[in-house]
Amino acid sequence: MLLAIDVGNTNTVFALHDGQEFLTSFRCETIVGRTADEYYVWLHQLMQLNDITATIDRVVVSSTVPRVVFNLRVLSDRYFDCRPLVVGRPSCDLGVEVRVDAGATVGPDRLVNTVGAYNRYGGDLIIVDFGTATTFDVVDSDGAYIGGVIAPGVNLSLRALHERAAALPHIDVAEPDRVIGTNTVTCMQSGIFWGYIGLVEGICKQIRAEHGREMKIISTGGLSTLFERGTNVIDHIDLDLTLHGLYLIYQNNRK
Repeated sequence: MLLAIDVGNTNTVFALHDGQEFLTSFRCETIVGRTADEYYVWLHQLMQLNDITATIDRVVVSSTVPRVVFNLRVLSDRYFDCRPLVVGRPSCDLGVEVRVDAGATVGPDRLVNTVGAYNRYGGDLIIVDFGTATTFDVVDSDGAYIGGVIAPGVNLSLRALHERAAALPHIDVAEPDRVIGTNTVTCMQSGIFWGYIGLVEGICKQIRAEHGREMKIISTGGLSTLFERGTNVIDHIDLDLTLHGLYLIYQNNRK
């Protein structure tokens, strides 16, 4: 069984693939100091609770937090007797080109999303990922990653408002009933919701104009379904895009 691990700045997802499909996934907070033993105990208990008895013998990792990778390597070696495939390492073949400035680095999650989206939707894409950062990744007609945009994430913006403005409370992200708020909470909700709708629409418009061709917009991340309700520019929501890309990259490197 393949264990696909997607390490984000906020959360880490462990997903199990039986060769046909992902059976389930588990999520934990990303903590740099978490040891291989702690990962294994947590994962083993969740597998038992879900009646999963198959043996993990393959591991693929995408991590935006480099310091976490060492303990995941130890986890793979000690408990699964295998060497993990780590996206972003020179030995990992993505199957697509990365056309950015010489010496520039690209987050592994963005490359994984590129591979998954090109496989499902073809080329000329904008991938909008509502994560810790809100990212816009551009996929060329041949599937190559050619750059993108990085903006503050939704929850990051909310936290900044709460921490830097003494009178503003911490709030949940929600679609407001009206644009004009009538109290502090609804004013903040409107600013975040419609502000990010404007961000998505504006940046996608500029990317399309610069790219010079029609482009599909694919959205992923937990808040995709919320923001999709406020705009018609998003063509597809794909919540398991990163896991799909991880599986494809592993398959591409099996040789």
